[in-house]
Order: sequence, then C-alpha cells, then structure tokens
Amino acid sequence: MLEASGPASWRVALPHSAAAVPIARALVRTALADIEASADRDTAELLTAELVANAVEHTRGGSPIQLVVELLPTGCQVEVHDGDPVPPGRLSRHAPGPEPDALQEHGRGLLLIRALSSACGHRVTDGGKAVWFTLPSRS
Repeated sequence: MLEASGPASWRVALPHSAAAVPIARALVRTALADIEASADRDTAELLTAELVANAVEHTRGGSPIQLVVELLPTGCQVEVHDGDPVPPGRLSRHAPGPEPDALQEHGRGLLLIRALSSACGHRVTDGGKAVWFTLPSRS
C-alpha cells in the first residue's frame, strides 16, 4: 500500500520477493517524473533496483521490505528497510576489508551504488536496517 508520508516523500511496503524490484523501479520513476530539475531517474531506478534486490536476496522472507523515496531540494534520497540488522557488505567507501571484485557475480550492486550516488550508507533501525543513497538534482 502506497502512502504519502509528507509533501515530498513516499513509503511503500514491498513483497519479500523478486516482484518487489519492478514495483520499486516504477515508484521511483513516478516520484521523480514530474519534479523539475529532479535527480536522474535512470540512475535512481538502477540503484533502487540494486538495493531492493539485495534486500530480497540477503534477508529472510516473512516481513515486507519498505521503500522510502524522499524528494529533497538538492535531489532525492532512497531508502530500503529490511528486517535484518546485519550491515550490507562493503557499502561505505571507508569500510575495512577488500574492495568487491567487479568481475564477480556478487558485490557489483554495492559498487554501482558507491560509484553513482552522491552519498550512501546504512543504519540500524528498530526493525532491522535501512540502506540508502542520495542523488543530486540535475540542473
């Protein structure tokens, strides 16, 4: 169910399945469609799809995944909430450990998020974690 959580933000519960990815992409595209000087919709869709796919693949089913899209004066922020408090791989540019290998099957999504977003990260929530990215406005 889609609900407006403010004048420029949306929160939607997504199924914990692969069907969540196209739903999330469509919501982000719609949210950014009518906003003048909005963030790049294609990039926002791609990075949202990566976050949602990671949440589906790396967390247990049962509870829905929450997608939050917030339109900011400086661009947009997208968050994906799931029920697992374990941090997502190496999302932070400053996290210890080796860089993900771009040639491997897994780990490229986080590389894309780091490379294409203006900022990204994660935080623990009461119900698990939120993984997020921001994109600047296109002028």
